[in-house]
Amino acid sequence: MTDENKEPHPMSRRFRGFLPVVVDVETGGFNPERDALLEIAAVILTMDEDGWLKRAETHVEQIEPFEGANLEQSALDFTGIDPWNPEREAVPEREGLSEIFSPIRKAVKAHDCKRAVLVGHNATFDHNFVFAAAMRADIRRNPFHPFSTFDTATLAGLAYGHTVLAQACKLAGIPFNNKEAHSAAYDAEKTADLFCGIVNRWREIGGFPPPPVPDITE
Repeated sequence: MTDENKEPHPMSRRFRGFLPVVVDVETGGFNPERDALLEIAAVILTMDEDGWLKRAETHVEQIEPFEGANLEQSALDFTGIDPWNPEREAVPEREGLSEIFSPIRKAVKAHDCKRAVLVGHNATFDHNFVFAAAMRADIRRNPFHPFSTFDTATLAGLAYGHTVLAQACKLAGIPFNNKEAHSAAYDAEKTADLFCGIVNRWREIGGFPPPPVPDITE
């Protein structure tokens, strides 16, 4: 079968042509315009030929606070990040985001999708920080949809009756270690497992693909 005639990747038909990519950020506060982005992790998802969603690769970057960035001590105490620790091997926002965005763009193409859509636990927070940092760094090829997201806090509230990540994971049968939480990679991978579990469970119970719409003209 030639490339022109090959079947599109099953992912391209699942989310309206969007590739879900799970993102978690660790920051120096809650204000994306003022507070530092310190760490970002992105988990690219894939789908097997039978239509089951699963985790693929994880990408992580430690980020230097941008010039003039605010760092709230309470946020640093919460995450345990020392922004000035040389062992972090942190890089400027432009370099770090470019390293995160490049494999996402490649994955979008490989999955025959047209854009990435950010998946996050309380996704608006992560989305706002990613876009604010990309604007500061003058990155024009941001692979993420500018406003659409999938929020696992909302989905977990529906599926499991709980919106806290650790508790939702436990209810879903996903091991969760609170001592490892608030690392961007750990939280992103657990969020990815939660999202995949909900999407796959919905398929399991017959919720996708949707039943055909009856023709009311008949």
